[in-house]
Amino acid sequence: MRQNDSATASSRLGPADDSGDCGHDLGDIARRLTVHCAAYKGADTKRALIQLLDTAAPFMAFAIALILAIQHSIGLTLLLAVPTAGFLIRLFIIQHDCGHGSFFHSRAANDLTGRLISILTLTPYGHWRRSHAEHHASSGNLGRRGVGDINTLTIREYLDLPAGGRLRYRLYRNPFILIIIGAPIYFLLLQRFPFGAQLPFRQILSSIGSLDLAIAALYGTLFAFVGVQPVLMAFLPVAFIASWAAGWLFYVQHQFEDAYWEDSEDWDFHLAGLTGSSHYALPRVLQWFTGNIGLHHIHHLCSRIPNYRLQECLDASPELQQLGPRLTLLGSFKCVRLALWDEDERKLVGFGHLRRPGPQVQPA
Repeated sequence: MRQNDSATASSRLGPADDSGDCGHDLGDIARRLTVHCAAYKGADTKRALIQLLDTAAPFMAFAIALILAIQHSIGLTLLLAVPTAGFLIRLFIIQHDCGHGSFFHSRAANDLTGRLISILTLTPYGHWRRSHAEHHASSGNLGRRGVGDINTLTIREYLDLPAGGRLRYRLYRNPFILIIIGAPIYFLLLQRFPFGAQLPFRQILSSIGSLDLAIAALYGTLFAFVGVQPVLMAFLPVAFIASWAAGWLFYVQHQFEDAYWEDSEDWDFHLAGLTGSSHYALPRVLQWFTGNIGLHHIHHLCSRIPNYRLQECLDASPELQQLGPRLTLLGSFKCVRLALWDEDERKLVGFGHLRRPGPQVQPA
């Protein structure tokens, strides 16, 4: 990373503490914080079991309530779909932690739990685990984009596209298409097929194919005993709400103005984690339902910290509380306009940035 970039990032993030560390290289601070975070990795079986119980049991209760409610009131069903989707998101976070090997001590317990939950989240455990690991290994690296992230072009790359390519990218980055339409299509449909899955064919069959069979068995049973229409009317709203929430979380975790992007030769894992992953300061109830995943800068500094220990890791470090790009719920909605990486100004910008007066970026 260039020295002036480190200074710019440091000024955006604010002072590290009162001990003079703000004058140190930000990369050194990021590496020191990684050591701090590593002290919180490792599972706590009791806490893991409690979280699994306080998430799965309410989810099942609400699922049963949905099936009963659809017989009497569509309005009540839609009302119940909101907390049900919240518990589904929390289950997804548990599956996510299992994929990192952090939720339980035992790999077998992590894999079994993750695969069982995947039947509810509709997300293939093995495929997700592998692509998500690639995301952690390349987040913010301009030379390794395209796996487990939101497709992001630089201004020069965008200007080099033909008119049709620019239109496709604009449509893709439109928040309505990307989140409202795209997220449900991805979770409900695209994950059912192995197209583009970066796994050997045998693993594709075991991960995606076996999950599709399990989903067919679960919903086939519900269709047989409850009926196709009631089941779809009860659970499709849950799937849509949960996918919208998940899609937004994926977006805002790395798509903010001062996000970190570097060419491969300058890319730094620790800086990418600290400055390229948001600290999404959600209201407490939303932080609970999203399993503390808003503390994403900590998660990227050390992915082996289970979600139920992320907050205590943050509380124990004044530096982590001050560093990291902090977004509030209201402020995060400004991020929807961002679509292009400006390599000169070192920030994400919207398409409107191209129309502003001043020096114009020329196509390569």
